[in-house]
Amino acid sequence: MTDHPPLDWSDLVTFHLEAGVDVALGDEPVDRFAESAAELKARAPRRDAADAPPGLPREEAPQATGDPRGAAPAARRAPQPPPPHAPAIAPHAPDAAAMAAREAARGASSLEELRALLDAFDGCALKRTASRLVFADGNPRARVMFVGEAPGRDEDQQGLPFVGRAGRLLDLMLGAIGLDRSSVYIANIIPWRPPGNRTPTPQETAICLPFITRQIELADPDLLVCLGGQSAQALLASTEGITKLRGRVLDYDTGTRRIRAMATFHPAYLLRTPIGKRLAWRDLLAIEAMLAGTPTGRS
Repeated sequence: MTDHPPLDWSDLVTFHLEAGVDVALGDEPVDRFAESAAELKARAPRRDAADAPPGLPREEAPQATGDPRGAAPAARRAPQPPPPHAPAIAPHAPDAAAMAAREAARGASSLEELRALLDAFDGCALKRTASRLVFADGNPRARVMFVGEAPGRDEDQQGLPFVGRAGRLLDLMLGAIGLDRSSVYIANIIPWRPPGNRTPTPQETAICLPFITRQIELADPDLLVCLGGQSAQALLASTEGITKLRGRVLDYDTGTRRIRAMATFHPAYLLRTPIGKRLAWRDLLAIEAMLAGTPTGRS
């Protein structure tokens, strides 16, 4: 008999984390097969003698006796409704949800009101799978605002953007040009974590876009920095990839004035592709120059 090495539970946990299974939804396991069987049993009508197909003998109705078991059968029980598995809030159609988001965002006169509106907004299905809203971090009166794509697991747990590995790298990048979280404002296009850290769908981005554009308008920075291709394409209305968009100084209309905007690589991309740090450093120097008032162009 061949001896098998003991099971390494850390490998199993790592596998589930990479697959996106990183949050326990209940303290006890749930037997979904048993629930389905009970649901089918409750739905199935009970067959009695009147339902017997033609050609088959019908059972004689029991005569009433002193024994309660001989009493006439009770009226057929109505099928029981299935247990409620659907969310309490029905999902909106994408177009209707995007319209509702635009109406809600326009009603916010401050960042505090915008956050409260997002907390109450139910048009995006991501809200029902995320742990909490990830609104913003840093100084809302800062001259520069960084906008990423969507929260990850660490951000979902803490309710703040860029607090995981990518966030630590962003802190180092900011420190290299004399900035920190007290001198910048940080947010995401999507304020709720997509399950398994997947890429948000175009519909999810369209629904959340009115909120982040209103957030930028209310923060009113002098410079907008898009972190990653998804953020740059959504905010700068471009179909070009991040390698072509990065480093270019563009105009962005906040709704009240036009400001300078540029895109650079997302810190998560730089963790996977360190060779991109050379170009990211050029972008950081351009950001530093713009904040200092020095004209700059594509590097």
